Amino acid sequence: MDKLLQSVKKILQDKPLDSIQWFVLNQSWLGKTYSEMAEGSGYCNNYIKEVGSELWQDLSVALGKRVTKKNLHLALEKHLQDEIDAHENQIPLEFGEESSLEMPSPDFFSASQIEFPSGPVALGSPLYINRPPLEELVCNEILHPGCLIRIKAPRKMGKSSLLNRMIAYAREQHYQIVYLDFQEADQEVFASLDKFLRWFCVNVSRQLNLLPCLDDFWDIEMGSKVSCKIYFEAYLLQYIHNSPVVLALNEVHRIFEHPNIAQDFLPMLRFWHEQAKQDQTWQKLRMVVVHTTEIYIPLKLNQSPFNVGITITLPPFTLKQVENLALLYGLDCAEDSEEAKRLAPLQAMVGGHPYLVNLAFYHLCQGDMTLEMLLETASTPVGIYGQHLRELLTLLQAEPELMSAMEQVIATDEEVELNAIAAYKLESMGLVQLNGNQASAMCELYCLYFSQQFGKQNNANASST
Repeated sequence: MDKLLQSVKKILQDKPLDSIQWFVLNQSWLGKTYSEMAEGSGYCNNYIKEVGSELWQDLSVALGKRVTKKNLHLALEKHLQDEIDAHENQIPLEFGEESSLEMPSPDFFSASQIEFPSGPVALGSPLYINRPPLEELVCNEILHPGCLIRIKAPRKMGKSSLLNRMIAYAREQHYQIVYLDFQEADQEVFASLDKFLRWFCVNVSRQLNLLPCLDDFWDIEMGSKVSCKIYFEAYLLQYIHNSPVVLALNEVHRIFEHPNIAQDFLPMLRFWHEQAKQDQTWQKLRMVVVHTTEIYIPLKLNQSPFNVGITITLPPFTLKQVENLALLYGLDCAEDSEEAKRLAPLQAMVGGHPYLVNLAFYHLCQGDMTLEMLLETASTPVGIYGQHLRELLTLLQAEPELMSAMEQVIATDEEVELNAIAAYKLESMGLVQLNGNQASAMCELYCLYFSQQFGKQNNANASST
């Protein structure tokens, strides 16, 4: 065992393991489950799983073949035997002769097994890429009474995938879960604050398996916000005994489109969070707010829920994470460090955007194009991103002010100062990255495509005059 663990040190010499990683490796070798490791170490079960997942990814990348907790013995013993065989059979190379040693081809999935990337990455999927320390942060924070967590990122950056993993962890702690996606709400729900808060309370009640009884607590003279607070405080949070409740609110940016709702609802969330500092009843409630952009309606600093609690901003994939994902897909371009360098142009083209990277790897796995062909056609209507780009163009065309703002961004390599609302909306679409109100294009793909589209549009306008 010591010899094999020493072998791991050599395998990961560029990325030495810390104490918790060595612990997980050692216990996995001994056949311990993650639950047994958590019980014996004092760490939470989900954190141990995340450490293990990252460890198996690193070993997979280093060995060029898939390593999991289940095949750890086989993978390391084979690697050690290969090292012994190579040493015994080593023949000095003639002067000028090149080594032809080949990395084993990682055959993780057949093309037919890989699903088209759409929606959140399924729990337990090997294609989920950790972005340390974000997973650990949200799982640790949800343990704090009365916490408020904000997860922010543009569309298709992995917010829901991270949220689902945090919810799974909360369930392991035997917390009750209430999940509301504001995209599911009918337009008429936003007609008034009273209607919205009643819809909100009814949905929370049903998910907690409690009979909605709003009329017993709702008082028009006290107002909707106070009635909602009393309903939670005197009814919902009383009937759940001592079990914490995670209130996960997804697609919250939809509320930003209704200032009459947002200007009351968002400060109400902040007030509930602050109540937990002095009231044990409110400590049962842990809130998670997920949205695509900063709020762009006026709120006083002491009203905004977004300058309290903890903020998680999802970054794009690094080149190393793109290489790891390629390996998990079993792509040839991840076989060794030299081949992996070919992924740098893809990283530059899509800016490490998780959805766009996964879409590229999905198509490469189908074997119907090379990486070079994919990159050459990426910004064209026949490229793999054609539908995605047309959807973005349609959204811009529906709002001329956004179209004009995006045209300003594409027209220069410098950052451009935009109107705050336009800047936030373009950021939520994932088209720009912001530095204050200074905007620049998110990636090369968008620069190429929209410069072509705006050029066609300008030519058409010129010919018609």
